[in-house]
Amino acid sequence: MNQTELLHVNFPHLRDLKPFDSAHAATPWLADINTKHTRKLCATLEDAIARSGLKDGMTISFHHAFREGDRVINNVVAMLARLGFKNLTLASSSLMTCNDALIEHIQNGVISRIYTSGMRGKLADAISHGLMAEPVQIHSHGGRVKLLQDGELNIDVAFLGVPCSDEFGNANGTQGKSCCGSLGYAMVDAQFAKKVVLLTEELVPFPNMPASLGQDQVDLIVQVESVGDPAKISVGAARVTSNPRELMIARYAADVIEHSGYFKEGFSMQTGSGAAATAATRFMEEKMERHGVKARFALGGITGSLVDLHEKGLIEKLLDTQCFDGEAAASLHRNPNHVEISTNVYANPGGKAASCDQLDVVILSALEIDVDFNVNVITGSDGVMRGASGGHCDVAAAANLTIVVAPLLRSRIPTVVKRVTTLLTPGESIDVLVTDHGIAVNPARPDIRERLLAAGLKIVDIEALYQRAISLTGEPKPIAFTDRIVGVIRYRDGSVIDVVRQVKEDNL
Repeated sequence: MNQTELLHVNFPHLRDLKPFDSAHAATPWLADINTKHTRKLCATLEDAIARSGLKDGMTISFHHAFREGDRVINNVVAMLARLGFKNLTLASSSLMTCNDALIEHIQNGVISRIYTSGMRGKLADAISHGLMAEPVQIHSHGGRVKLLQDGELNIDVAFLGVPCSDEFGNANGTQGKSCCGSLGYAMVDAQFAKKVVLLTEELVPFPNMPASLGQDQVDLIVQVESVGDPAKISVGAARVTSNPRELMIARYAADVIEHSGYFKEGFSMQTGSGAAATAATRFMEEKMERHGVKARFALGGITGSLVDLHEKGLIEKLLDTQCFDGEAAASLHRNPNHVEISTNVYANPGGKAASCDQLDVVILSALEIDVDFNVNVITGSDGVMRGASGGHCDVAAAANLTIVVAPLLRSRIPTVVKRVTTLLTPGESIDVLVTDHGIAVNPARPDIRERLLAAGLKIVDIEALYQRAISLTGEPKPIAFTDRIVGVIRYRDGSVIDVVRQVKEDNL
């Protein structure tokens, strides 16, 4: 009787223990010097898909760090279509106008369900008019992590585009030809996906450090010509503005911060996407220098303007879940206090701690805000989906002071309305609205109102802003919807806060 058999006889609870076979019984690749280094490498994307075990009906995921410059989503889904896959769930952290090619694959049954933070362009228009049989699930960045954590969303295969990786899968977004910066979205996919396929432009020698995605998370690697165009990161919602009206609103927002009571040594801030929101950073520098105030950290999508304040010593640390431009991506590579974080660390309400809970001040944008301070960033004035939840409701709920910036009118369409078309962020989370026609303070924050009045800022009731908008444009014609639901708006905790209904053709 051998040693293992003796164990089985004397200790029945150890019956599952197996006898030793050979040094490489569990790691056969180590028997060959070439195989042990290259076992994850795939010759083609088709090979990677075959080895991933993807089957009809499964869930695939992508990240959107390249934003409008992404070249992974369309190419992978096109390959899946050619291979005959059907009934897939697409779980991309967000979708852009560059993803219009997905319409064909939805029509052909390759994609039957979508989870995303938002969508734009022809894809969003088609879905708003009834393209899909099942409604799109719209979640926030933090809410996406919670859906993964809770098991509602299960990623079978994540296809993650990176500028460079070594042969084991250590990858980052700060080196290589197409630097996108932070891989905060991809980090979550790599954590939760059953299989992770890296698409990389460049294979570099091991070890590729620092690694945003680690070798212990990556299953397969395929080298491709291009994963994205970083020049197109800072367009759309992340664009830099020179518009005088947007700059004026940004200046007013900086004034609100200065006199809010939260502008003091060691404060923290986030300026979200949207031209006026990101531009507000420019006007903070003079105020910080004049008052001798430095920020402890800035959070979220990081811009070149925030990097500039960091490098001038006005912001101690940058916590970066997404780079909004090339300057931010370059800074992440060179500045030790510019730190990459995942969307889990950023804003997951179900996590053990979310960085947004430490925020003092956040500036956010809006497509609409109503007289109860409820915010819509999803649907436009025609009822068509054209925006993204992003981290909007995440940071609005968490920050001590939440400021929304928006013009009173856009193309003669009121931004301040009686009731938002689609509710994303509840009014209880919004403290101040800054427009080009005045500043409104939520009645729940009389302390803020008193401070801003004392500073001589132009404070008006939000109802007055609504009446001003209507006097300039007239009462907008109500949008006609059908009863069919095309989108479900998920609050950050997973609950349903609103739905989007199919737009009637009568609106055209």
